[in-house]
Amino acid sequence: MSRSLLPGFIIYGLLLAGIATVRGEFIALALPLVIYLLAGYLFSPNEINLEATRHLSAERASPGAEVTVTVTIINRGSALDEALIEDLLPADLTLRFGHTGHLIRLRKDSSFTFSYRAAGPRGGYGFESVRAQVNDFLRVTSRAVELEAKGQLFVFPPVTRLRHVAIHPRRTRVYAGNIPARVGGTGAEFFGVREYQQGDSPRVINWRVSAHQQDVLYSNEFQQERAADVGIILDGRLRTNEFARGHSLFEYSVQAAAALSDALLAQGNRVGLLVYAAFLRWTIPGYGKFQREKILFSLARARPGGSNVFADLEHLPTRLFPPESQIILVSPLHEDDLRPLVQLRARGYQALVVCPNPVKFELSYLPKNKNVALAARVIRAERTALLQKIQGAGIQALDWDVAEPFDQVVKRKLSRPPVFLRSTQ
Repeated sequence: MSRSLLPGFIIYGLLLAGIATVRGEFIALALPLVIYLLAGYLFSPNEINLEATRHLSAERASPGAEVTVTVTIINRGSALDEALIEDLLPADLTLRFGHTGHLIRLRKDSSFTFSYRAAGPRGGYGFESVRAQVNDFLRVTSRAVELEAKGQLFVFPPVTRLRHVAIHPRRTRVYAGNIPARVGGTGAEFFGVREYQQGDSPRVINWRVSAHQQDVLYSNEFQQERAADVGIILDGRLRTNEFARGHSLFEYSVQAAAALSDALLAQGNRVGLLVYAAFLRWTIPGYGKFQREKILFSLARARPGGSNVFADLEHLPTRLFPPESQIILVSPLHEDDLRPLVQLRARGYQALVVCPNPVKFELSYLPKNKNVALAARVIRAERTALLQKIQGAGIQALDWDVAEPFDQVVKRKLSRPPVFLRSTQ
């Protein structure tokens, strides 16, 4: 309620009482309040013209890292006796130091600057405006204005450095990389023996084989290593990631996707990212550090969600991925996901499934009793059977206990292709 409203009612009441009783005392009592209101309106600022600018010490940060936000208010209008300035902090950001609100006095063409430190979890945060409430010195009038002061802060997921991730797509690109192409040429691993050709280095001559022939020399041939197309699918469905008591596996899946994309881009591959949740968010495949930034921006904004259309993997848009490329699905998996994965393999894609283990994750916070242990045995047996069927279809599956660092699991299980892939080389 406006501060001038109550004195106005009192003045109106005193004037009515004076007129009704024909007594000047009531009118005399109303005069100080009339003077008070008139003075407030008379000395209220004629023109409110405020500008706001914002500066962030960093536009990209890691979860929990403090970022300093500096806001400057410039008064281009009349002098302000009292102004309450309040910066609107985005949801989920936590104020660590300082204040977002200040009560100040601003002269004409003067400025006021304040800073505070904030931090938050992974996500994308947009700063839109600063709220200012301007009052006269008697606080009779009050006007609120919104000052545009845009800014963006992206809190990226932590990126675990992986030394090497062994993948084996059915088709490689023409560019040099680290993926064995099953084609003879220059490389590091032995591929076969062929007749000596003019221009071959003497170092590649196989003297042992050449010794058994007359007037013919043979050279060693090595397997070419090229780059590949890799599509990473991040499963954000609520049915696979969300558990009771507000627990979620999604953050672990995001960290795994960030680590895999970073490692595969460092190996020279072309990598794209698809976030499969309430809607699809597609990052077009690309190379190098610029693509790494694009993927991290997409992962920062990724959120789990539910949708009737994308409740299962049947509607996975496989046409986004080049034929016979490598697809990596990061998902805790659901029992209904077996058929879409087998179909993915049947279409010619080489598939790898990174599975944060939901059974061990849920057991980490459930009470330890016989009923929980019995339920865990049943669910663990069902999950083991599901993973065996996936591997039986020629799909590599990595079961990851999230209590163990992801880089150690990758080093132990993904440093070399699985047996069924090495046998085809």
